[in-house]
Amino acid sequence: MPPITILYPFAGDTGLGGSHVSVLSLITGLDPDRYRAKILLHRQPGIVGEYIGDLGLSFEVAEDLPLMRTPNYPRDGDVGVARYLMSLSRQMVREIRRLDPQIVHTNEGRIHTNWVIPTRMAGRKHLWHHRQDPRAFGINKLAPLFTNQIVSVSHFSHPARPVRPVEGRFTVVRSPFDFSSDIPDKEESRSKLLSELGLPEETLLLGWFGTLVDRKKPVRFVEAVAEIARAMPGRPVHGLLFGSVDEADPTQKQLCLSRAAELGITENIHMMGFRHPLAGYMAAVDIYLVTAINEPFGRTLIESMHLGTPVIATAHGGNPEAIVDGKNGFLVEAENPAAFVGPTLRLASDPQLYDRIVRTARNEAHQKYGRERHISQMTEIYDKLARRSGT
Repeated sequence: MPPITILYPFAGDTGLGGSHVSVLSLITGLDPDRYRAKILLHRQPGIVGEYIGDLGLSFEVAEDLPLMRTPNYPRDGDVGVARYLMSLSRQMVREIRRLDPQIVHTNEGRIHTNWVIPTRMAGRKHLWHHRQDPRAFGINKLAPLFTNQIVSVSHFSHPARPVRPVEGRFTVVRSPFDFSSDIPDKEESRSKLLSELGLPEETLLLGWFGTLVDRKKPVRFVEAVAEIARAMPGRPVHGLLFGSVDEADPTQKQLCLSRAAELGITENIHMMGFRHPLAGYMAAVDIYLVTAINEPFGRTLIESMHLGTPVIATAHGGNPEAIVDGKNGFLVEAENPAAFVGPTLRLASDPQLYDRIVRTARNEAHQKYGRERHISQMTEIYDKLARRSGT
């Protein structure tokens, strides 16, 4: 039996996010005798293409294939709805027929919106891998009508108000994590980071990881650092934001810096930018503060649990599906920076609690979120879709 061919289209003009890391981890783990992956990037390779190349995967760049402009993801070079309907959708149909996949697997907002209808027009199966807000337009209006399968990273992100029922087509599959690599030495990583920033050994390092977008609430992180610093006057407290600026929401970096200035903690906030690999930095910080709301299932949250950095997260989105308050991390009220103070003080003052949280979190992460389990679940879905298409 010939292998099942799966097309993975990506935008080439975005930053590297958790959705890219997750699906590319899946692709590298597919059995090549059973599955053939074809990766297509719109217009340019970008950071995503660089990462794909680093993984040893091949890809094509469709330089003359723009994307339809969507309200949440406007980019230079995108086209309007009229052009999409009149010509671009048909161009995508031709690309699908040229590449000849049985399945088109999309993984990010505007890629879902652009590819789901052409996939159905081309007579192929579409898999909508949902990692976003359950209230999003596409998952409620387009996916219920046109996709063959919705795979979501959490129960939280089930479509809130689908135009038609999705039961029977909705499956939760947790993101894949490769826990086989060596864990960076925490003390060594911490010392390097302190040296880079010129900070004393006793500094409490609070980390934030993610693309700088409003949903992830980086400004709330700055405010939480200010609250914690006020509660710990005898110890230096510094907040480090790791992540790239999103072109669709370019104001967040300046908003963070402006808020830090207003709160008088400019010297305590560090915009670290995009760093890869990230594991050493995630291991280096003392505590990871997850301020996001409507986050279906944050990849960095699980990575932090694996790397031995305790997590304090908002009790919102998919976070409560991973964190049990006081057992493998802490949950706090969303949109309330002061709520992070109590758990931070407990972790900073009680080494035994800190170590217990770290051990429990790592054990649970390894049990629930291993890469092989994810690959097994996804290939089962691929097999079912391919059988439905007559493969």
